Amino acid sequence: MRKSILKSLKPDIIVEMLDMAVAFENWNKVMERADMLYQCVQSIHEERQDYQSKGVPAPHIHIERPLVYYYGFSHLMRGMAHQKMGQVDQARACIDQYGFLGRMEDLDEEGMQVVQEFRHKAQVNRYALEIEAGQEELLEEFMNFLLEHPEEGLAGLEVITEAAVRHRWQIDRVLQVFEDQMQGDGREIDSSNNNDMYHYCYQRALYEQWMERPQEAVEFILQAIRLADKLGMDRYFIRCIGLLESLREEATEEQIGRYRVMLEGMK
Repeated sequence: MRKSILKSLKPDIIVEMLDMAVAFENWNKVMERADMLYQCVQSIHEERQDYQSKGVPAPHIHIERPLVYYYGFSHLMRGMAHQKMGQVDQARACIDQYGFLGRMEDLDEEGMQVVQEFRHKAQVNRYALEIEAGQEELLEEFMNFLLEHPEEGLAGLEVITEAAVRHRWQIDRVLQVFEDQMQGDGREIDSSNNNDMYHYCYQRALYEQWMERPQEAVEFILQAIRLADKLGMDRYFIRCIGLLESLREEATEEQIGRYRVMLEGMK
């Protein structure tokens, strides 16, 4: 992309475009936008270095975060897209890139904080990537990590349950350990992020269905339907309806009654 075009772009606008592409699960578009973001911030960085070498201040460009954040975010989004498309080696390479941002020069205190945050994300996503790829032996280690970092709990459990369905793992003990620990600490499996909760409930419903516990599966899919409605995501809602209808004959009358009331309330 020509520098003249890059200069007209704003990193924060590209971040919003990336978030939208992720919401629609358009992974090719995510790759495209991530590359655009990287080229944009690289252009800004090179311009700053050029002015610095001349001993004059660079023109001010308003960005909401330190420049290192946009480097990290571009690699993070590219890695997510590779992972969703099953390109494990490329995803690993991206994780390495945003996991070692500290090699950048001229980082102030705020920039170093960003580096630490991306280092933590890299640790989480390495676990997620390897477990999704079938590394069952990492489950216990990942669960211990999640218990130490409860803010990652829901996203981590969604990864584990999705992998369990894909690879046919029985993870009842793992889930029970996590739930017992949360209850012992006086916490619940909950999140202010409805998107994380939706994905966890949907994957947990698939797991319960595979484990031949259809009524438990219905309970989780009813939760997912409510969350899909809150999020206003039609494709989430349609996906949930399809799963629940496949379980209808094994659901209780009371569950079907709640399902009907829920649908009436959403009309």
